[in-house]
Amino acid sequence: MTTSRPRASSASAAPLVSETQGGGSPGAAGGAARSGLAFAVGAYGLWGVLPVFFLLMSPSGPFEIVAWRIVFSLVFCLALLAATRGFPAFVRLLRQPRLVATMGLAGVFIVVNWTVFITAALAGHVVEAALGYFINPIVTVLLAVVVLRERLRPAQWAAVALSGVAVLVIAIGTGDVPWVSLVLASSFGLYGLVKKQVGGRVDAIGGLTLETMLMTPVAGAALVVMAVTGVGGGVVFGSVSVVHTLTVISSGVVTAVPLLLFAAAARRLPLATIGLTQYLAPVLQLIVGVVLLHEEMPVTRWIGFAIVWVALIVLSTDAVRSSRRNRGIERKSRIANETVQ
Repeated sequence: MTTSRPRASSASAAPLVSETQGGGSPGAAGGAARSGLAFAVGAYGLWGVLPVFFLLMSPSGPFEIVAWRIVFSLVFCLALLAATRGFPAFVRLLRQPRLVATMGLAGVFIVVNWTVFITAALAGHVVEAALGYFINPIVTVLLAVVVLRERLRPAQWAAVALSGVAVLVIAIGTGDVPWVSLVLASSFGLYGLVKKQVGGRVDAIGGLTLETMLMTPVAGAALVVMAVTGVGGGVVFGSVSVVHTLTVISSGVVTAVPLLLFAAAARRLPLATIGLTQYLAPVLQLIVGVVLLHEEMPVTRWIGFAIVWVALIVLSTDAVRSSRRNRGIERKSRIANETVQ
């Protein structure tokens, strides 16, 4: 929702995660932090190697992969809801039309993101996709200004400006605007913005179930059209090999498991820590693109990436300082209230 007056920016590298609550013994807090970090590394590590997984689905085309990913994600999520007895809570979500509409919009943005990412992976543009996820936190900050009318701190403006310079350097050096990067960053940023509106009312599995359920009719129609017309390479699921079929079916698990790990990490780690660990995914994607797939990495692209990394250092440092400052203010306020009482 757009506010009527500017305010200090709350946007950060991980806009969907709330701060973990204090309390409990130091030992318990330390154990939660360690397990939370392991969950975060697991989530972002899996997201980082997704290009390799999608390459294993060849000769399926990107549109077929996205369609089956939607369908099998829904199947897996429904199984999880049944196993965790989560259907009553999910039915309550369905009884809120405005919430369903909001999640439908989120579903559109994430399907656009999936389609562009998988197309880039299959077409040999994993490095460009990695750049998109590097600049995503900065796009999120920019969306906070444009949509939420938030006021940025100087360091955040500097990060935004540096990212603009990086895109310009890459565009001039390669002779082409990095559209894949920009669309990935924008679509995921908008997805995060929409999900932020629902806040804690929707859990990770309930949200993914609702999003994929709303997108499944479109996915089913796309599969029928591709099967009948052969457009987009047609539908080859079930006709290549047993391994290929099982790989496509497992896309539901591969989609949901990192979300579960991320949700577990978010409950145990501070926002600043989550914001720093998220860079593991694009780092791994960059390694996959350059080392495993031998994608071209001209000097100008390295320079562009270096500028983005400087921007991220500026943004992350500012986020950590802001988080510590806010915790200090909250601690002083709590002590003052306890003294008064």
